[in-house]
Amino acid sequence: MAIEVRAEATPNPNAMKFTANQVLFEGTGSASFKKGEETDHSLAKELLQIEGVDNIFGFQDFVTVNKEMDAEWDALLPKIEEAFQKAYE
Repeated sequence: MAIEVRAEATPNPNAMKFTANQVLFEGTGSASFKKGEETDHSLAKELLQIEGVDNIFGFQDFVTVNKEMDAEWDALLPKIEEAFQKAYE
């Protein structure tokens, strides 16, 4: 099944929430990752490699992506979508 992702704005202009049609993070706890941290989580790894992404926070079927202050969402969104596709192909 192909992954489908819906992007939503948050009250923080530097953060966007991405909700998927499947579980992204297993278990009952949340997960957070910062740029430069080592991780085996395929989606986290793909997202943190994107220039302009600062950190991410994930829980079950969603992930919140926080961008660096000078990064633009218009440039990041296609790369974020590509990261989901790579991680779940």
